[in-house]
Amino acid sequence: MILPPGTTIAETGAALRRGAITATALVEECLAAIAERDGVLNAFITVLADDARRQAQALDAELTRGLDRGPLHGIPISLKDIVDLAGAPTTAASRLRDGHRATADAPVTARLRAAGAVVVGKCNLHEFAFGTTGEESAYGPTRNPHAPEHVPGGSSSGSAVSVAADMALASIGTDTGGSIRIPASCCGVVGLKPTHGEVSAAGVVPLAPSLDHVGPIARSVADAAVLYGIMRDGPHRPDGGGQEAEPPVARRPRLGIPRRYFLDLLEPAVEGAFADTAERLARTGCRIDDVDIPHAADTGPVYLHTQLAEAAERHRADLDVHPDAYGRGVRLRLELGRYVLAEDYVRAQRGRRVLTAEVDAALEDHAALLLPTLPIVPPRLGTASIAVGDTTETTRALTLRLTQLFDVTGHPAISIPCGTAGGLPAGVQLVGRRGDTERLLAVAAACEAAIRRLS
Repeated sequence: MILPPGTTIAETGAALRRGAITATALVEECLAAIAERDGVLNAFITVLADDARRQAQALDAELTRGLDRGPLHGIPISLKDIVDLAGAPTTAASRLRDGHRATADAPVTARLRAAGAVVVGKCNLHEFAFGTTGEESAYGPTRNPHAPEHVPGGSSSGSAVSVAADMALASIGTDTGGSIRIPASCCGVVGLKPTHGEVSAAGVVPLAPSLDHVGPIARSVADAAVLYGIMRDGPHRPDGGGQEAEPPVARRPRLGIPRRYFLDLLEPAVEGAFADTAERLARTGCRIDDVDIPHAADTGPVYLHTQLAEAAERHRADLDVHPDAYGRGVRLRLELGRYVLAEDYVRAQRGRRVLTAEVDAALEDHAALLLPTLPIVPPRLGTASIAVGDTTETTRALTLRLTQLFDVTGHPAISIPCGTAGGLPAGVQLVGRRGDTERLLAVAAACEAAIRRLS
């Protein structure tokens, strides 16, 4: 292995620039990891070995000539197979899209490739991004790299697995109800959902457009920040930063924990991991107090009536003509969306405005909100429902429980690893102010450092 597992983009870039490694060698190492482990993990639908080798060789030649595209120069990444890459299929993990081939890069793909990223392949996902476990795919389920009998989370399942299993240094996923943060938590990596609309979703197969977000999955907060700075709309700095210089990090950020609803239904192992993380952060000087989001318990109906209706509308023609091309679970959820009444949808949008204002208010005096990413330990494949205390919920409802609110409101949110729960990775979620993803990243970096320092 030419670099230790978990080496960051900045560390890898430094090694590239001093000539200790080459982009070609990096790509070969990722392809070797795919060959070794993907037969079990099933993270990739399409591996682009020849294209990746050609790109890497060209980028090595550029560095030799003194042309440096920035921090992603020569860095191998993967794409969720819902994001267009010119000349490659975009399957969305569905037989409905058999034979599809993208004619152009999605804007986010074009930006990353222009910055020197090398795409090694396109990743498996929960069909049409409409699920939270990564199990329902026309190409078979994706498996957790830490325990293959457990789910990796979804819908960006293959993306998170590719990063956790050293098949890519970073990946691009999408998040409609938690689909970046859920698999990031399950696999022990970092997943960022920026503020809604900051990263273009053009060239990305939509699920529910008013909820869809595009964002990075990476090994560290710093890596996620580099990717975000290149992916986001608007002017971009050559170093990958956003429009403004990175804001200064408060050494003792004030964090708010929304206990009511969010901490009401946690598996004991998750509750313990979260309490330990909050204690660690407090010991390093973070100021932590309680906040309230009064109507948080109404998130489920607001989310479902929005997401189901928009998804059903998006798929209405194909549902009529090709219903059997969908997997059973995804087709049933899409059909259910046809029964959402117009008044339900309008009422849900009214609820969104209330919830957005309440999250804004909770953040008014806080740098970020702090809560678990998932209320449960990643379950075994095939688990339909889970008992938490005296309550039994579907796996889908539980995995969405703590993430979906921030797709509804559009606030930026990030999941960072915080150790283990029940022997599997656990994540803690930080939520920032709308339009201030850069500050959220700065706070997340400070929290990440504190968690690692005390581990």
